[in-house]
Amino acid sequence: MLPVDSLWRELQPERREAKNLPTYPGPNKMRDCYCTVNLDQEEVFRTKIVEKSLCPFYGEDFYCEIPRSFRHLSFYIFDRDVFRRDSIIGKVAIQKEDLQKYHNRDTWFQLQHVDADSEVQGKVHLELRLSEVITDTGVICHKLATRVLECKGLPIVNGQCDPYATVTLAGPYRSEAKKTKVKKKTNNPQFDEVFYFEVTRPCSYNKKSHFDIEDADEVDKMEIRVDLWNASNLKFGDEFLGELRLPLKCLRQSSCYEAWYFLQPRDNGNKSLKPDDLGSLRLNVVYTEDHVFSSDYYSPLRDLLLKSADVEPVSASAAHVLGEVCREKQEAAIPLVRLFLHYGKIVPFISAIANAEVKRTQDPNTIFRGNSLTSKCIDETMKLAGMHYLQVTLKPILDEICQLHKPCEIDPVKLKDGENLENNRENLRQYVDRIFTVITKSGVSCPTVMCDIFFSLRESAAKRFQGDPDVRYTAVSSFIFLRFFAPAILSPNLFQLTPHHPDPQTSRTLTLISKTIQTLGSLSKSKSASFKESYMATFYDYFNEQKYADAVKNFLDLISSSGRRDHKSIEQPILLKEGFMIKRAQGRKRFGMKNFKKRWFRLTNHEFTYQKSKGDHPLCSIPIENILAVEKLEEESFKMKNMFQVIQPERVLYIQANNCVEAKDWIDILTKVSQCNKKRLTVYHPSAYLNGHWLCCKATADNTPGCTPCTGGLPANIQLDIDGDRETERIYSLFNLYMPKLEKMQEACGSKSVYDGPEQEEYSTFIIDDPKETYKTLKQIIDGVGTLEQEHAQYKRDKFKKTKYGSQEHPIGDKSFQSYIRQQSEISAHSI
Repeated sequence: MLPVDSLWRELQPERREAKNLPTYPGPNKMRDCYCTVNLDQEEVFRTKIVEKSLCPFYGEDFYCEIPRSFRHLSFYIFDRDVFRRDSIIGKVAIQKEDLQKYHNRDTWFQLQHVDADSEVQGKVHLELRLSEVITDTGVICHKLATRVLECKGLPIVNGQCDPYATVTLAGPYRSEAKKTKVKKKTNNPQFDEVFYFEVTRPCSYNKKSHFDIEDADEVDKMEIRVDLWNASNLKFGDEFLGELRLPLKCLRQSSCYEAWYFLQPRDNGNKSLKPDDLGSLRLNVVYTEDHVFSSDYYSPLRDLLLKSADVEPVSASAAHVLGEVCREKQEAAIPLVRLFLHYGKIVPFISAIANAEVKRTQDPNTIFRGNSLTSKCIDETMKLAGMHYLQVTLKPILDEICQLHKPCEIDPVKLKDGENLENNRENLRQYVDRIFTVITKSGVSCPTVMCDIFFSLRESAAKRFQGDPDVRYTAVSSFIFLRFFAPAILSPNLFQLTPHHPDPQTSRTLTLISKTIQTLGSLSKSKSASFKESYMATFYDYFNEQKYADAVKNFLDLISSSGRRDHKSIEQPILLKEGFMIKRAQGRKRFGMKNFKKRWFRLTNHEFTYQKSKGDHPLCSIPIENILAVEKLEEESFKMKNMFQVIQPERVLYIQANNCVEAKDWIDILTKVSQCNKKRLTVYHPSAYLNGHWLCCKATADNTPGCTPCTGGLPANIQLDIDGDRETERIYSLFNLYMPKLEKMQEACGSKSVYDGPEQEEYSTFIIDDPKETYKTLKQIIDGVGTLEQEHAQYKRDKFKKTKYGSQEHPIGDKSFQSYIRQQSEISAHSI
């Protein structure tokens, strides 16, 4: 049995901007464009629309875990016209095996033309059998049996997929085509149809081999072509889904050939298309794929990391060393924070590295102002622990700002015609006042883990700079205001407070609010002087009152004090997720159609509801304590993709999400909020109850216990979405990537131990307070990484031996697997 436990794929593309898009064929010439992110042809994210531009700037980040395999990561640029019709301008398609070439690099890609012949996904299972047939008259002919068994993962076209296949035997002088039946409403059709073709002319019987006859050369030029089509009711005809071409000479070695194949684009007839006439798109794509072993494989490295807070000095700890060798501190901070959160050790770890940084700081005015490992770890902790806090604090008023579009421009140069400067200032002042009030009164809602970290920062800063009475406040405000609230106001889409980046006018309003809130929270002595713009200094005069400084200090005192509140007394609904999905009627009425309807779903920490439209009265409310399980629903139940089920005591709610990423997000967060329910199920039915029986186990009673174990649940607190083994694997990958730096750091430790003179320049970038302890830790890291590297190499060798090219997991045409085979062959040859 292979030791690998799971495969994790993570994607984080940043859509920067496009340039030189073709002009619109009209007097205006400008376009209103947006960009989509697609796994193959399944859209998983869409940007805002940038209006009236041929060089639109998006600047949007998107992060997701990829729940399935894929062949291409694609980005489509769409133009929306005045009639709200969308047309494709072009696309960028990156093959999965090429993603590492562009990993974490800003890259300009030329937009390519999009046509139906190139938009292909899915795979087909085919069997070919060539046989000799002796007729009644004693002559022999060769017949080919082509069996189309099934397809997987065909694209959904215009909301439906009714596929069929055509099978053609083609040669230099002949072409014979046959067709399967149409399979309705499925993108995983089961055909299992056999078609017979006469390959050679009858000739006198002999015992020679199949092709050792006069037609052998002609047979070598023949091919079987399988085309997949979507049966469409539109007047434009059926849509092409993909094709497969197989030369008959593949049957030379064996008369029977059976395999899975990736469908390929259709030949475009050698049409020449200029690659540079559609413009280009700038992207930064971060894609990681980790094979995660079972937990015991990671014990040595994990234990070494988790004791980092107890190592003296902390700069000699494994976690601190990771921050030293990584190119970006953020790289190290993300898996470290998640690992320490998972094991409940984040507060002592951050306290230790923060205390060490404070001791190295000479000026209290620069405390925690750099992009150090401490700053990045606290940022990441606030992002994970504080998301709900932001939702309940900022989201209501940010929604109002985005919807009302009140003019708030206070720069006289940028005023639009008809706008009044004083009115705009008053609008802005009211918004700032309301946001400031809601922040400074939210201390009781601040998550415990954040408060415990702030308490530690406050104590370290006050002890280090005893002559500065304000440092205990600035140490905390530099995070809570400067790196938490201000960025969330400035870019609410990055903190899941709005679905998209706001329009230009709203974005300008939020920029002015963010600047003011940031300055209010900084408690600097001369606040008006901190503004470069005179109009901002004038506006800030509104807030030059002592009550604002007092409110900030009271708020900071509250969130950085230990044991300050009872959580249960402040429990209130927090909006966790909302959006349109399609649901099937639950059968609450005895008589009535159980059809599918589009509804607006809303999840808080109290209930799961749906209504006709956003803001309407709920049609149904499910208390969180009534959710017994949330699981995927097999596609065959309703012939629909991306479905899941919310299981309640009396009934099941079947829901279809818009794409695979969204379905996973809903399943995860619903599982998360219901994890502590006392009556949670341990088994469930993976298929629906239809026509008097469960489709999975055929049981006839609707209350029959489930036939399949529920998937592993999530822990019930802040560690909800965190897999400790996965994060340790990510840290191992980083150590392995930066092994040359680890070795260089070992050299630096040796140099420092035996030489007291001026430090060599190549070693000066490392923080090494205790060379002996640091060297000991480095040796343990390198040994642990080496052991895991051997395990990965053995796993790959075992996988290489057991994997069949042409299987459903690795169909013929899988370029990433072909590349993998070449690598393994080179390794084997080198070993020999």
